[in-house]
Amino acid sequence: GIVSLTSLAVLSYERYRTMTGTAAADTTNYRKTWTGIVLSWTYSLVWTVPPLFGWSSYRPEGPGTMCSVNRHSKDANDVSYIIGLFVFCLVIPVVIIVYSYGKLLRAIRQASGVNKGMGRTRAQRILVMVVVMVICFLLCWLPYATVALTATFGKPGLTTPAASVIPSILAKSSTVYNPITYIFLNKQV
Repeated sequence: GIVSLTSLAVLSYERYRTMTGTAAADTTNYRKTWTGIVLSWTYSLVWTVPPLFGWSSYRPEGPGTMCSVNRHSKDANDVSYIIGLFVFCLVIPVVIIVYSYGKLLRAIRQASGVNKGMGRTRAQRILVMVVVMVICFLLCWLPYATVALTATFGKPGLTTPAASVIPSILAKSSTVYNPITYIFLNKQV
């Protein structure tokens, strides 16, 4: 999930830089692509490995068939990790995405009257595809984040194992939706 959202944040920033830059995108140079992939995975590892070394822990969630961070503990160690995950793995990537696409949409609106070339039309289709991916991601992960924050900061027992099953399954299935969205919104497939 963290890799997915981080990748969407990197992609949104890259789209913003490419489409608002004066130079044409170089489709033969994969350096930026690999840098984005390595950055996404490294950032995700930085945030998923700490429980293995004592900053919070992983434990079964819901009915005990899935695994997640220990969000039911009120220990400062566990609470600080949940806050860190929420801020650095959900809020900051979403802010980057909203900022990048907000600036990009404004640039497209300004250029729509000036340049109606084929490149802009394709870029707009790509923009729509990525925005749909982000919306799907948020629809999958926001209920899970809400349940996690409620379990962390709410009264003990407020979120029952049965109530956390659907948000958990929805969140863990979010990686399936990006390829489906890509297939339906990409005319080249």
